[in-house]
Amino acid sequence: MATKLAEVKPGYKTTEFWVSIAACALGAFVASGVLPEESVWMKLAGMGLTALSALGYTVSRWVVKKNA
Repeated sequence: MATKLAEVKPGYKTTEFWVSIAACALGAFVASGVLPEESVWMKLAGMGLTALSALGYTVSRWVVKKNA
């Protein structure tokens, strides 16, 4: 007996989208210097956080759409 997969919601209606946006914004603020941080390592961590968050969201949406 085959089960019907649930319809895929648009990306902006998912929790993972909003968490990803928040992580990207925080990382971008740290990397750009909007949030006062003197350490170069924290700025690099902010850039890394932004990149990994965007990549993670993209991969998760790709998997959802591939399996739909």
